[in-house]
Order: sequence, then structure tokens, then C-alpha cells
Amino acid sequence: MVFAAASNLKNKTSIVLFAYNRPIHLKRTVEALLKNETVSLYSLIIYCDGPKSGALTNDIDAVRRYTFDISGFKKVEVIQRSENLGLAESIISGVTEVLRRYERVIVLEDDIVTAPSFLKYMNSALDYFEDDERVISIHGYLPPLDATFDRPFFLRGADCWGWATWRRGWQLFERDGGKLLVQLKERRLERQFNLDNSYPYAKMLEDQVRGKNSSWAIRWHASAFLNDKLTLHPPESLVQNIGHDGSGRHCGVSALFATTLGNYESDFRNVPIEHCKFAESRFIALYKGVHRKKISTIMKNLLSKVGKSISKLVGVR
Repeated sequence: MVFAAASNLKNKTSIVLFAYNRPIHLKRTVEALLKNETVSLYSLIIYCDGPKSGALTNDIDAVRRYTFDISGFKKVEVIQRSENLGLAESIISGVTEVLRRYERVIVLEDDIVTAPSFLKYMNSALDYFEDDERVISIHGYLPPLDATFDRPFFLRGADCWGWATWRRGWQLFERDGGKLLVQLKERRLERQFNLDNSYPYAKMLEDQVRGKNSSWAIRWHASAFLNDKLTLHPPESLVQNIGHDGSGRHCGVSALFATTLGNYESDFRNVPIEHCKFAESRFIALYKGVHRKKISTIMKNLLSKVGKSISKLVGVR
């Protein structure tokens, strides 16, 4: 079902937002977008996924009711799915549909809060690199790295927390994870893909192929990486992911990647269009640090359980 305030689809760029059953998160996401000065120039397309079989629909209905009252954009369209596609299929099909009508798309999920300069940054970057085939996408999130940057930088591959691409970029997306995995192994790129084995991207792709996850993002990243394409990253994060609170199926409770919002707008004149080795090294340091923290937490929990068991055995209270 589609609700639209107008039928002019000639604009170059659209914002697409994917939602399901988190009305509070969605409201925060939309309210943050409305703080952008240029928001009234954009059409907003919201995809509401359908209920799972046997699922409670109260929150799903609340999300849909909220979307009816959204204003402040040039146009708002709400696409209500009657069936549950799941996040991966919803995003893949939604982005594909939107890019048949628009040349460029800015993609958000219902737990992505953006800075007031987010739209200006994204649109300026889309303009600046539009005709550069080396660049596949623009990203708005920067994790808490142990370094500061005075300008944006590029990394090989793609990312998924507040991003944008062109029709030409999305045409490189490969839905079949098996094909991507074969290429990765035949070209012996697993270690490089894993950022010097600091993050298990290849394992994520293997799990997607085996049906253990349904990640669209790992396929998007692999598609860009194997085509030697670059994604622009901001010098400070223009995105906060508020979904690591246990409310979503795909994110647990964690503050490891929490960040504060910056206000960078746009200056791309002196950005080398190449993979930034320094930025890569900081990502590697972050991921290795996160891994150590997770192992430490697991060991503390394990020791705590062992200690309690021993106390019970010797009668200590």
C-alpha cells in the first residue's frame, strides 16, 4: 500500500528508510533527519516490513500509524509490505526498486540517528564523486578509532550504517554470496578482506552462504571489495546506531561502537581517491581491541560461574 503527497519523481536523490517494529527508534531517526537544513528538498520513501507468522502486531501497527503523520520532506511515500521479507530482502529489493526511479539513494534503517549536517555531506559527496567509477558509495558512520582525521578518506569495500550510492554502484551488488565466496578464495583475498584477520568478514560471508545469517551488508561489502571499489568515510561520525540496545534481531546489547555526532559538511578537494592505509590500520587496531575485550568479558563471566560453583561445593555462602 502506497501513500504519497505528490507524484513528481524527477528528483535525482531520494532517502529510503527501512522499518519494522520499533516505533520509538523510528521516531528518533526521523526527528534527527528533520534537523537537517535541506531536508525539505528530499523525498522520503519508507518501507514497512510485514509481520512474521504468529508475531504480535502492536508495534508493527504503531510504526505504520506514525509514518502517516510524518511531514517536513518534499514528499513522503509509505510502502507497507503485507508479508515479512526480513531485513536483508527488504533492503535489497527496496534499494533496487528506488534506484529504478532515482539516480541516487541515501539509505537508512530505523535505528540510525544522523547529525544535522548528514544530508549536506551525503549529497555533496554524491555530487562530487558522481562520475568517478572508482567510488561505489558514501558512508556516514565512523567508529571510535584511536586517531583523528582532518578530512574524509576512502576504504576498499562498502559499509552499511547510513550510506548512499548511485544506480551505477548498486548495479555491482551481487546477491549470490556463494559466487562472492568463490571469488574471494580463488583470488586468495580472505586475509585482506578480513583486515589482516582482525574482523571475520569472510566467516560472515560463509555463514550467509550456509544460511546461518541473511546479511545483505556482507554481500554489499564483498561486491564492492572484489570489484576494487572505494567507499568514502567521514572524518567524524555523522551517524549514531541506537539499535545496540537489545531491541533488534540483528544487534545485541553493546556500546563498543558507540560514537558522538560530528558536524562535518563537505570538502573533498584534497581527498586522495585511493584506499587509505593509515585509516585501515586504525580499523584493525579497533577490531583487535574489541576482540580482546570480548574475550576478557567471556573469561570474567566464566571465572565468575566457576567461582560460584566451587563456593556451592565447599558450602561457602
